[in-house]
Amino acid sequence: MKTVDLGEYGADFTANPYPYYARLRESGPLHEVRMAGGERFWLIVGHEEARAALADPRLSKSPATVGAMMLDEQVVGPNLLVLDPPDHTRLRKLVAREFTGRRVESMRSRIQQITDELLDAMLPAGHGDLVDALAFPLPIIVICELLGVPAADRDAFRKWSNEVVAPTGAGAEADAVHGLAAYLDDLIENKRCAGPTDDLLSALIRTRAEDDDRLSAAELRALAYLLLIAGHETTVNLISNGVRALLTHPSQLAALRADFGLLDGAVEEMLRYDGPVETGTVRFAAEAVPVGDRLIPAGATVLVGLAAGDRDPSRFPAPDSFDIRRDTRGHLAFGHGIHFCLGAPLARMEGRIAVRTLLERCPDLALDPSGGPLDWLPGLLMRGVRHLPVSW
Repeated sequence: MKTVDLGEYGADFTANPYPYYARLRESGPLHEVRMAGGERFWLIVGHEEARAALADPRLSKSPATVGAMMLDEQVVGPNLLVLDPPDHTRLRKLVAREFTGRRVESMRSRIQQITDELLDAMLPAGHGDLVDALAFPLPIIVICELLGVPAADRDAFRKWSNEVVAPTGAGAEADAVHGLAAYLDDLIENKRCAGPTDDLLSALIRTRAEDDDRLSAAELRALAYLLLIAGHETTVNLISNGVRALLTHPSQLAALRADFGLLDGAVEEMLRYDGPVETGTVRFAAEAVPVGDRLIPAGATVLVGLAAGDRDPSRFPAPDSFDIRRDTRGHLAFGHGIHFCLGAPLARMEGRIAVRTLLERCPDLALDPSGGPLDWLPGLLMRGVRHLPVSW
């Protein structure tokens, strides 16, 4: 089977990759692919195979498996996304001691307050960009308050984060990673000197395991880096993609407006139908791994197609239909296995509050065609738009 050149599909693939994934899946769950820049890797597009790959220890998260090191790992330090057990197990256990369900639940009223304040500022205009007005500021405020990042620093952090996730030019990602690393060093040192506070980063500085294990300075910096970026970028796209799905499916929007008891299921269907992460972060084959009737060779780079798997008709009947009453159990939007997204409960809470409050306060919400064509995020990692013009 020949290598598939995804670069040949152009902007149409970025805007709507699902028909392309469907055609690939028809000829098998695994394909060797090439991007426009020449990068080659193996892409898994079947749901069952993707779920299995996400939990397969032979597909390592550590670039050291193939003698490499990621840019952020070099500059910031090893985070949970580039570690395998036992290092991953140790770090996740330390973080989980503080990033608890109780801490997330305690933020519910504050998330509602932030949402209300953002909508208070947004609504008088009658139209605008939902990303700038709500989908971006809500999760960035929440994650910064959770970690204890000063409000005055949020604009700088937004610029760094945008360049890390979707670089705008040569060297932009490296500059952003270096800038964010230096900022986090100062932030952590300031918190060490300031004494105990109740934010998550301060708690992580203090936390110790039963055996007196604690996070090193590099581990703290890397965890803060991961939580800040992953803790808001995914939620931005959950909100904007989810609202766009509702607005382009009027019957589903009407059903949700009529019964907000459907809200939890609606958010899960948003995650399945057009989730915020298109592929999981890279994995590396520590040995040859069979997928379907093909073999990933040892040393290969592998991407697991979360979006592709969640449109697999063998798992979800009529997968291209947006149905808020669907049984979405088993969707892959937050991953699977030991690397399942640590922040999933927080993202779900923010998504539910944002969508319900927006619909309650904007009975005439609609897409605004005068805003021009949608500007899709490039690459295969994040799935979303930079702006979502709406009117109300």
